[in-house]
Amino acid sequence: MGTVIMHSVASVDGFIADRNDDVGPLHDWYFNGDTPITEGVDQQYDHSGAGSRLKVSRVSAQYVRPMWESIGTIVMGRHLFDLVNGWEGRPPAGDHVVVVSHRPKPEGWHPEASYHFVDGVTAAIDQAQKLAGERTVAVNAGEVGSQILAAGLVDEVAMDVVPVVFGSGKRYFGSIDGQHLLEDPHVVIQSEGVLHLSFKVRR
Repeated sequence: MGTVIMHSVASVDGFIADRNDDVGPLHDWYFNGDTPITEGVDQQYDHSGAGSRLKVSRVSAQYVRPMWESIGTIVMGRHLFDLVNGWEGRPPAGDHVVVVSHRPKPEGWHPEASYHFVDGVTAAIDQAQKLAGERTVAVNAGEVGSQILAAGLVDEVAMDVVPVVFGSGKRYFGSIDGQHLLEDPHVVIQSEGVLHLSFKVRR
């Protein structure tokens, strides 16, 4: 089975959005560089509707490109699915998406897309790993990601830390209880407007 990586962009104080789900400047680094990550997917990240091309710094591209290429399945919560309408059936990376939800897929929603709605985080990771094979399973941080981490199903924690303090909002680690030890970071990449970090989960 492939590696399960919990990943999101976060503020210095550990928030992935404010209380109204506004990401503020957290994703600016996706548009402020001169190096495309991949061709053909950049428009999907432009939620502003401005038609910007998804371009990052050369340093960030060297990190993000192989990460995205390794992803087979994305696991997300229903709240994020509803917020972005499942990226209209075209995930930014990978071929499959597993949505943790007590509700089924909306009737008639992009029947061609490989989106699977699963009740419970353990079943979601099982399904995601079957779909991904040897490729990476990318878990969105937040409440669902924290539940998957607490269940002992996450292999690595990856954070793209942006130099901004939110003060309050939606936490990277959701409402997780207790301590969860991580190894020393095996990825520390300083880029323009973002610091890329990755930690293996201590077993």
